[in-house]
Amino acid sequence: MRPETYLQLLTSLQNPADRISIISAWLALVPQALCIIYVTLIWSTREIEVILMFAGQMACELLNFGLKRWIREERPQHMHGKGYGMPSSHSQFAAYFAISLTLFLLLRHQPHPHPAATSTTGSAPSASQPSSLQSFTSRLLLSVISIFTASSVAMSRIYLIYHTPKQVLVGVAAGSIFAMIWFAFTSVLRSEGWVEWGLEFSVARWLRIRDLVLYEDLWDAGWGRFEERRRIAKQKKR
Repeated sequence: MRPETYLQLLTSLQNPADRISIISAWLALVPQALCIIYVTLIWSTREIEVILMFAGQMACELLNFGLKRWIREERPQHMHGKGYGMPSSHSQFAAYFAISLTLFLLLRHQPHPHPAATSTTGSAPSASQPSSLQSFTSRLLLSVISIFTASSVAMSRIYLIYHTPKQVLVGVAAGSIFAMIWFAFTSVLRSEGWVEWGLEFSVARWLRIRDLVLYEDLWDAGWGRFEERRRIAKQKKR
């Protein structure tokens, strides 16, 4: 039997002599890390798109909870985990996030640079300002990275003997399909004006909930406003 130890912090099985096992153990923390990222982004940006994506993530988790108790398939015989194994919740969680992010970046996100970011003087494009091709390339690269990470999380569940390959594949399929359904649902909410209607509520306005990330370039985010503030400050000093 391989020398194995439980990581109290990671709650994942790992073999100290196996680097892949150690990496897989750390990958088990991806869902927790993503939840921290969600909360941080919601608090710092107040973006409705992030809130909607997080709501879908939680709904996807609720779906996984229901599927496990409906299917009631046990984990592998020599499993290292508790509860039912079909479908894999880690795989479903990561797949939803990766597909949702990809759909947003490639289909919904339509970046337009802030006028003040195109030039420090407002008359000519800045050399540091990315072209539309560069912007799309960066979004495509980020999508590929997110899908690769989700795939790594899914594979780690098999490697650590938490799930069978079938349980992981079903988890990936469930997360991916739900992400597409949620994306279509939120697209309808946007096209029918429900998102804009919700943003008019006094609570939403008090919380400063906004909808900027749809059109604000990720590269440019905040930079245009920063440059404009600097330009105004320099003019006051003259």
